[in-house]
Amino acid sequence: MVPGSEDPYANLREQLHRAYLLKTTLGLLDWDQQVNLPAGSAALRSQQSALLATLHHEAAVSSRLREALEAAGRSTPGTDDDRAAVVRLARIDYERATRLTPAFVREKTEHQNRSYHAWARARETNDFGSFAPFLERTLEFAREEAVLQGWRERPYDYHIDLHDPGLDAATVESLFNRLKGPLLELAGKLLGAPIDIDDTLFHGFPAHDQERFALRVTEKLGFDYRRGRLDRSLHPFCSGDGHDTRMTTRFDPDNPLDSLFSAIHETGHGLYGQGLPLDEAATPLGEPVGMAIHESQSRLWENQVGRGRPFWRYFSPLYRETFPEQLRHIPDEELYRAINRVSLNPIRVDSDEVTYNLHILLRFELEKALFDGRIQVNELPREWNRLSESLIGVKPKNDAEGVLQDIHWSGGAFGYFPSYTLGNMIAAQLWYRVREEIPALEEGFARGNFQPLLQWLRDNIHRHGRRYDTGELVKRVTGNPISPDFLLRYLEERYLPLHR
Repeated sequence: MVPGSEDPYANLREQLHRAYLLKTTLGLLDWDQQVNLPAGSAALRSQQSALLATLHHEAAVSSRLREALEAAGRSTPGTDDDRAAVVRLARIDYERATRLTPAFVREKTEHQNRSYHAWARARETNDFGSFAPFLERTLEFAREEAVLQGWRERPYDYHIDLHDPGLDAATVESLFNRLKGPLLELAGKLLGAPIDIDDTLFHGFPAHDQERFALRVTEKLGFDYRRGRLDRSLHPFCSGDGHDTRMTTRFDPDNPLDSLFSAIHETGHGLYGQGLPLDEAATPLGEPVGMAIHESQSRLWENQVGRGRPFWRYFSPLYRETFPEQLRHIPDEELYRAINRVSLNPIRVDSDEVTYNLHILLRFELEKALFDGRIQVNELPREWNRLSESLIGVKPKNDAEGVLQDIHWSGGAFGYFPSYTLGNMIAAQLWYRVREEIPALEEGFARGNFQPLLQWLRDNIHRHGRRYDTGELVKRVTGNPISPDFLLRYLEERYLPLHR
């Protein structure tokens, strides 16, 4: 479209596209910060990011965008077609952006960049005290943002809704309470009948071969490397959209499953991004619903698919081809049982999919306590260790293994952690639904055919963008509201037979 177009909706898309270009460029700076940036360049990057964040905010609250929204609203009928959905959701985004001042956006972005590097140093040196002042300021920014957005009395609800539209802490707590008791009971049964696996089973897997295998797997699952890439970072993540999707993982010669399942997990995010409508990338219809839906995609590919027998019937020969010496004396069944071993682990991303959710319950409890003032930042290590021992059954050896293990709080991503377990619940609901609709789904996995699942997700989840809230989309696709029942059923069906 050329500037000055008389089509109000085309003019709105032009204004949204400008903001989109600035936002995605800012995202690339953040990706580079975690993948390539020399430590000594952090101060400059903080200034660069703050400038771009300010420019993006200016575009997101510009009078041109406001006028375009008003004109498009007058010319768009109040129906549920694509144009009406874009106008409705873009207006919500505009109003949210206008409640933030340019100074707040600049200062928060500068702080987030400094906080990331402070966290990375603290994690490396096991020094929570050096990170605590940064986290205190991050929490202040989070509370201030909630106030600016009109959530003074419910700041944590604001951040949950920000990540998962339509949800709040009470809803999450109700779901988690329904999950907690049966999950602890199941974990107790499985831990009481452990799979006897040699802890030195995985040893000496070269990083470059791990990377080669991960690239082979993720491409087979459907990730388009013409529009994306896989790199290395301190903490695995995925960023970008369908035009340019950046994924990372990490490699340990003595823990090859960590890199593989992290890569599959991030591929789930990447497939979601690449499945969103490309021609709507700059509008809400080209954006994900929220993080619970996002995590449902990554956790489904990582767990229901990646830890299943059909997946390994196909990939086990290729894995052995990549690591012939390391896997020479390990039978397929022992390899599969090692992949699905349930054990006590203080690290969230290294834990099995049964106890993983206990790690999320821990973080949810701590975030609630931080926001309502029951605990202070300097008390986090103690409270983290206490909850880890009581909930998960293992106490971290140090803060690097405990409160400093995750990147999320360094960037102010409060309210994100619940999305992982919500995503596990949704993934299980989607899993049972797609298996009803495609009975031969897993037979295809065993032959290396993952396209039917990807296409089903494209048709039922990806193509909708942000049209529906989290709960509404789940109900439309599965016929049920979000529930822990499907997750518990899935975990019992997969793990109880392995541990008898």
